[in-house]
Amino acid sequence: MIYHNPVIPGFYPDPSVCRVGEDFYLVNSSFEYFPGVPIWHSRDLIHWRQLGHVLTRRSQLELAGVRCSDGIYAPTLRHHRGVFYMITTLVNAGSYRNFWVTATDPAGPWSDPVWYDQNGIDPSLFFDEDGRVYFQSNRGMTFKMERAIYQSEVDLASGRRLTEPAMIWRGSGGSYVEGPHIYKREGWYYLLTAEGGTSYGHLVAVARSRNVWGDYEGCPHNPILSNRHAYEGLHGTGHADLVEAADGSWWMVHLAFRKTVGDVHTLGRETCLTPVSWRAGWPVVNQNGTTAETIETNTLPRQPWPETGGRDDFDMPQLGGRWIYLRNPELNDYSLTERPGFLRLHGRAVGLDELASPTLVARRQQHFEFRAGTRLEFEPGTPQEEAGMALLMTHEHHYDFCVTNRAGRRVLQVRYHLELIRHLAVEVPLPSGPVDLQITGTREHYIFSFAQAGKDFCEIARVNTRYLGTEVTGGYNGVVIALYATGNGRECAAPADFDWFDYRPEGVGQ
Repeated sequence: MIYHNPVIPGFYPDPSVCRVGEDFYLVNSSFEYFPGVPIWHSRDLIHWRQLGHVLTRRSQLELAGVRCSDGIYAPTLRHHRGVFYMITTLVNAGSYRNFWVTATDPAGPWSDPVWYDQNGIDPSLFFDEDGRVYFQSNRGMTFKMERAIYQSEVDLASGRRLTEPAMIWRGSGGSYVEGPHIYKREGWYYLLTAEGGTSYGHLVAVARSRNVWGDYEGCPHNPILSNRHAYEGLHGTGHADLVEAADGSWWMVHLAFRKTVGDVHTLGRETCLTPVSWRAGWPVVNQNGTTAETIETNTLPRQPWPETGGRDDFDMPQLGGRWIYLRNPELNDYSLTERPGFLRLHGRAVGLDELASPTLVARRQQHFEFRAGTRLEFEPGTPQEEAGMALLMTHEHHYDFCVTNRAGRRVLQVRYHLELIRHLAVEVPLPSGPVDLQITGTREHYIFSFAQAGKDFCEIARVNTRYLGTEVTGGYNGVVIALYATGNGRECAAPADFDWFDYRPEGVGQ
């Protein structure tokens, strides 16, 4: 059987997976976006449907002032005695706070956080057979401690730490040892780590011990997964989690990225799946320690979900699960009921260039070649008022496609914001009435087109994709496609009404 990676394309990094019976559940990092931690369901590890998000309330996730690529890091998902545990780190300006939430239904609702005082990032829980529970992270209590994997015993009921954090493994020799997970198999405790930094040198290593506290010995063929020397379309493979299926087969979920053009990637780090076998007591990934976009192996029986499509007509009581906000939204600025059949945005004073929460909803770009569009009704009264679509990587790196007012006339603009480079690429007069905005993506370019009154689309600009790439912008995110409205310093007098939004992949080999 053949399947294709990534199994969850787009900005869905740091996957963690657990199995309950014949069902699999998976979570990803979400950084500064809200709601936090997307959660997925699968029955074959290849086809995934999103159940929603884990952190859906401000009491669970406070993101005010959180910088780009801070926020929620690397969650771990585990299931024990009928309860799901999602444990993660909230990062904010150098502060690292670990917590977990619980639920009996993975679709929620999830509890408020239980905070835990072992710091570091990439926390994980291990439930041993004797009832004891252990917490792992990539540092113990302070960042003055040696970079390594630390462990403590935890009382889950109270959130109380029962032992001092102890170093259990320094890693296999790669930099930035992190992403620990412990599993028990045939009397051995296996400790999985991510090393090498989440870029081209990323890798997965493993060690084992007869005692949960160590000593841990490294696998003789570490790293067990890395594409750093492979001529494949997937790069930066790392940050993994293992799962055993009901049929006894083993699998690894992990992140990787695909290059857009040159050595730049824009889609972010994506969720991939690779088969695992066991040889002489050690895990062997895909027979050769690498992975690929196309894998031929014995898979689980295929159980795809019905296609949901990429169109939203905004005729449901709430936005679908793939829509996200920047930080904690002011929900009064968003309405699906003030004008039924439309998403109405009330532009705030906050603009896209600020580390705040502008009136903006977004979905991830998941394919190199795509077509995204919307129909907008908006009559700006001042040059500060604007609404439209944006391609956003950070508050300092975005392309804006917007309707605004210039010298008393309604106009359509395409603008760049690339740190100190702010440029109006094109401006065209725009008669009153609804306007259809369309952004078409290729590996090399984003193409901006518009149409009115049933006429054909007219291209007015194209820009390079590479300037929204991670290697240019820094950080850990991928590009999102946003609908937004702002008064850039004052509240908009007029609302922006979006009739529909449509996203669809195009081309082959997405």
